[in-house]
Amino acid sequence: MNQIPTTASKELEMNASRQFTPWLFEQNLSLGFTTYQAGKLFLIGLQSSGKLSIFERTFERCMGLYAHGSSLYMSSLYQLWRFENILQPGQIHDNYDAVYLPQVSYVTGDLDIHDVALSTKQSQLREIASNGLSANSPAPQDALSPVFVNTLFSCLASVSPTHSFIPLWQPPFISKLAAEDRCHINGLAMRDGQPRYVTAVSQSDIAEGWRDHRTDGGCVIDVESNEIVLSGLSMPHSPRWYRDKLWLLNSGTGDFGYVDLERGRFEAVAFCPGYMRGCAFHGDFAVVGISQPRHNKTFSGLPLDEKLQQKNAEPRCGLLVIDLRSGDIVHSLRMEGMVMELYDVVALPGVRRPMAIGFKSDQIRRMVTVG
Repeated sequence: MNQIPTTASKELEMNASRQFTPWLFEQNLSLGFTTYQAGKLFLIGLQSSGKLSIFERTFERCMGLYAHGSSLYMSSLYQLWRFENILQPGQIHDNYDAVYLPQVSYVTGDLDIHDVALSTKQSQLREIASNGLSANSPAPQDALSPVFVNTLFSCLASVSPTHSFIPLWQPPFISKLAAEDRCHINGLAMRDGQPRYVTAVSQSDIAEGWRDHRTDGGCVIDVESNEIVLSGLSMPHSPRWYRDKLWLLNSGTGDFGYVDLERGRFEAVAFCPGYMRGCAFHGDFAVVGISQPRHNKTFSGLPLDEKLQQKNAEPRCGLLVIDLRSGDIVHSLRMEGMVMELYDVVALPGVRRPMAIGFKSDQIRRMVTVG
């Protein structure tokens, strides 16, 4: 393991596996991830020397992360942000080849936003959700708008110029739009440019009822048909449609895998030693975030505890790179110290060394661009 000093804090230590940085170089890739526990957005890339570049910015309770072209969307405590890479291809700023500048903030209130994505305009989303229509072609850039998992109100939602959110869809077992976190809906998978699958910790329809069904109450719901396509999961997170498969994290058991939609089964591919949240894909690889479980009722007593004991392993925090062809964990980035929990992960292909502008210094005053 190679110990990497960070710019974030002396209390944080990152250890990369031996081939992690060569892998980033070979894939022409950088990564971004959030930790709501520490309130940080991290951007991981490579310095010109080949050493790891670690860049961080502070955003309170930052969670959902989504990359699309030059844009980066991120949820925080009561806002949904859009960052834009202000550099042109080949342009460099202070040895960084991507500079993500916050351009737009939607004030949503504290909705406990989890996954974030981009989809077609709100009117089209509502029509698809209500009529079960399908969109077979991606929408143009100017027709895209944010869609997010509104965990507090147990629904999918979008932003509004006049309100905290616009509800778009809710699970069929949720009888009322209420600020009660009834089923702990958390994950969103896009397919053909539309919200298609969501994960929830339970099918409960009472306030915080999901807490009584953490072990095996998790499910995957088809947004178009309103059908439960898979049940019996344990705290599922981060569903993603990739290469004609629906992948997800069965976090309560520590298993990364995919859903066999025809047989309604979850097929485990790799065991990950930690509480999983956040999943991104690039080529033949998945990048998965793992966390150290909190020592409270929400995270205790899950099958993951027993599996870790059986393998004589302690839960870790960091990123794991999984080879989809073999199911092997081939690279890792381990975190120790102030960061113990991650939420979301994104891949930034074609970016070598990213950075972002925040609000803790006056740097943002000097970052002026002309359209």
